[in-house]
Amino acid sequence: MTLTFEIKTRPEVPLEVEGVIPASVRELTVDQILKLPIFHGNNVVEIGDFFELSGDPSDELLRWEGDLSPVHWIGAKMSSGTIHIEGDCGRHLGSEMSGGEIHVTGNASDWVGGEMHGGLIHVRGRAGHLVGAAYRGSAKGMTNGTILIGGDVGNEVGHTMRRGLIVVGGKAGDLVGFNMLAGSVIVHGEAGIRHGAGMRRGTIAFVGDNPPPMLSSFRYACRMQPEFFRLIGRMLTEQQFEPGADGLDGDFDLYHGDFIEGGRGEILVKSP
Repeated sequence: MTLTFEIKTRPEVPLEVEGVIPASVRELTVDQILKLPIFHGNNVVEIGDFFELSGDPSDELLRWEGDLSPVHWIGAKMSSGTIHIEGDCGRHLGSEMSGGEIHVTGNASDWVGGEMHGGLIHVRGRAGHLVGAAYRGSAKGMTNGTILIGGDVGNEVGHTMRRGLIVVGGKAGDLVGFNMLAGSVIVHGEAGIRHGAGMRRGTIAFVGDNPPPMLSSFRYACRMQPEFFRLIGRMLTEQQFEPGADGLDGDFDLYHGDFIEGGRGEILVKSP
């Protein structure tokens, strides 16, 4: 049976619920979970001060309900199980997670999947800046896993990512794949500027009808039909991701770069 967290009191300052994950609560009673410490700003409070609980945690299935936009670090460092969020949520969703799945029906804020190591995050709505990115001063961002964002995202998607897949169904801001080490980022909508700046390896694909401008440190290589898009398209269909496999067929123009960093990365742009 699902363990449901329903917010009963909107916090005056952000709540941080890091550590409240399926594996950590599966052997606890509801009363014990209600007493787990969380942060309300700088103050330590209990889960029960802000949430009502019902259900059973033993199956590692958690559900969060209500206006969770001021609730941060949901699913951070989770390694197994499933989290469903009905509505919007705050920053650091699934940060450093290594396994399991997180599904969000609404929007998420910044740092979705920050330094993620594995698992799946699927946000049906929008997300903020730095999806799958490295935290400031870290050498690597996302190192594995899959992040699906159905709507628009902000700047620096995949900043310093090392491995994994990020797919954006809507628009993206500036600097997609900034300092990218490896992995794949696919953007269906329009995007800003300076994409792939400093990238060493990896793949960035713009599959929409209005591709962004290319940095001068990238060079045209050829026109091609990427075979791996078929596999990604099937996975997106299985995950009921919108817009699904739209735009992944047909010809793409391949550019190599960033030649300031050796030129081993690639940007794919949908051919007219």
